[in-house]
Amino acid sequence: MYICLYHSPIGRIFLASNGDFLTGLWLEGQNYFASNLPAYEKNKLPYSLQNNLPVFKQAFNWLDIYFSGNEPDFTPKLNPQGSPFRKTVWDIMLKIPYGKTTTYGQIAQQIAKQKGIKNMSAQAVGGAVGHNPISIIIPCHRVIGANGNLTGYASGLDKKCYLLKLEKAIL
Repeated sequence: MYICLYHSPIGRIFLASNGDFLTGLWLEGQNYFASNLPAYEKNKLPYSLQNNLPVFKQAFNWLDIYFSGNEPDFTPKLNPQGSPFRKTVWDIMLKIPYGKTTTYGQIAQQIAKQKGIKNMSAQAVGGAVGHNPISIIIPCHRVIGANGNLTGYASGLDKKCYLLKLEKAIL
C-alpha cells in the first residue's frame, strides 16, 4: 500500500494506491477517512508518504486540472474496494457529468431498473455514496437530496458546495 499527499484549495488530500491503481482519495478529517487502509498504515499517516508512482502522478494531474476549474478528459486508473452494491453506485456516480447533479432517488431508480425490481432504497444509495473511498474523482459531491438540498458529504457541506461551484453546477 502506498500513500501520498496532495495540497488542494480545500485542504490536504490523501491518496492511496496498491501500486497500480488508485484505491483511496480522502480529504483530511473526512468521515471514513482512510477506511480501506490497514490500521498500521493509518497510524503512520502522514509519515509514510510517497508520490513517485505513475498512478499518483496521473491523479495529481487530474486534480490540478480539476482544481483549475476545468474538466479533466481522463480518469486515473481506479480500484475502489467495496461490496457489489457499493461498486454499482460508484460506477453510476462516475457517469454523472461534470457540472451536473443527480439525486439519491434517481440513482436508486436506475439501480432498480438495472436489477428489474420495483424499488430500491435511496437511503441504501446514500450509505454507498457516503462510503465512497475515492472522493472527488468518483464525484459523490454531485449527488444531492430530492428537493435540491446539499445533503450529506463526508468532508462537510462547505466542501461539497465549493466543488459544485467550481464546476458551475446549477442547483
